Amino acid sequence: MAVYSMTGYATAQTGGPAGANAGEPARESTPGLGLEIRSVNSRFLDLTFKLPDELRGTEPALRELLGSRLKRGKVEVRAWIEGKTDTGPRAPSVQELQKLVSLQDNVRAWLPTATPLTVADVLQLTSRQTAVPGELHEALIALGHEGLAGLVAAREREGERLASMLLDRLTQLRQLAQDAQPLIPQLVAQQRQRFIDRWNEALGAGAASGTLGNAVTNDMARDRALTEATAFAIRIDVAEELTRLDSHLSEIERLLAKGNGIGKRLDFLIQELHREANTMGSKSSSLELTRISVDMKVLIEQMREQVQNIE
Repeated sequence: MAVYSMTGYATAQTGGPAGANAGEPARESTPGLGLEIRSVNSRFLDLTFKLPDELRGTEPALRELLGSRLKRGKVEVRAWIEGKTDTGPRAPSVQELQKLVSLQDNVRAWLPTATPLTVADVLQLTSRQTAVPGELHEALIALGHEGLAGLVAAREREGERLASMLLDRLTQLRQLAQDAQPLIPQLVAQQRQRFIDRWNEALGAGAASGTLGNAVTNDMARDRALTEATAFAIRIDVAEELTRLDSHLSEIERLLAKGNGIGKRLDFLIQELHREANTMGSKSSSLELTRISVDMKVLIEQMREQVQNIE
């Protein structure tokens, strides 16, 4: 399955004058609708709606629609009715004028003293939306499906880019781990030899001054040096950290291949990677191992920033 980002944008429009075919009169009785969906990262699914009063009744259905497909993200949904904010009045159609004349004749047949319609009255009446709420509801739900499909596609494209970046950083981390692996026995051997040399120097100095006597032999000194070197080697050994690091990297690769709702798990694994890299740095007894630890933490921080955007 795909990896989805929480960042995306989609828009959809339908109906209205723009929807009429070339050469045909605009169907003014069907108001155009527009829908815009924006999404950014968030720990949970946070839906916000900005709808005109005529479309408020559609919010629960839209909320259910988005909730059935999206798991995380701060999502803002904005809808509008095309032409509602125009500054000038629209021209009434012939059918609308005929209907108003017929209604006026019927009313004046019963109420002869009723005031005839003025031009302002006609423009005001014909400027009102003539679509019934049910038609607006169904049209907006259809737009919701279209907009949601566009948003999911945008989030999938962004998620693919994020997954590619993460896989590249995983490759670099594995290479750094491979570079650190042969340094461990070298550091242990160097430290062991360093302890032996120091003990030999101490024995030579003591023998020359006559302060050691016969109580300490060369074998005893060597054994003591080896014991100290072994204890120090345990403290600087990062083999366990490298093993856990490799395990976390393999799990991240598995999750990226699995996809779909892996953001929180990835975030936890990134924290564990950072912990292992920090431990390596604190145990480091060479400049090369310290450099590797710092490079690892830089890569892990880059991964952490991008993982925050994965659903």
